[in-house]
Amino acid sequence: MACRITELVIDAADAERLAVFWSKVLGYVELGREGDGSIEIGPPDTGFGGPQPTLVLSPSSDPRPGKLRLHIDVNATDRDQDAELERLLALGAVPADVGQSGNESWHVLADPEGNEFCLLRTRCRPV
Repeated sequence: MACRITELVIDAADAERLAVFWSKVLGYVELGREGDGSIEIGPPDTGFGGPQPTLVLSPSSDPRPGKLRLHIDVNATDRDQDAELERLLALGAVPADVGQSGNESWHVLADPEGNEFCLLRTRCRPV
C-alpha cells in the first residue's frame, strides 16, 4: 500500500484572492469553506479524492520566513508554453527571480502573494 497526495495547503494573507487566482490557473472550482476562513478548490467533476490534489487556501497572518521548501510546477494542457505564460501573467502572476541562469526551459513565477511556482515547457494531457 502507498499514500498519495490528496490536497496541498497554502497559507494565505488573502485566501479569497488566492483561491480565485489558483482556480483560474488550474481550472478548479470552489469545493467548500471552513469556519476558519479556509477555502478548498479542486477539479470541477471529481473534487476531493480524485486523481488531482485539491488546494486548501488557509488564512494566516504569519509572514513567510524565507525560501519556500515546496513549490508547485504547472504544465499547459491546451496551448504552448509562451501562450500559457501570457495567460498566467494576465491572471496576476509575476516573474520571479530565484537565481535562475536564463537558460532554463521553464519560467519561474510568483502568485499574487509571492509564492513561487514554475511553468514547465511540456504540454500535458488534461486529466
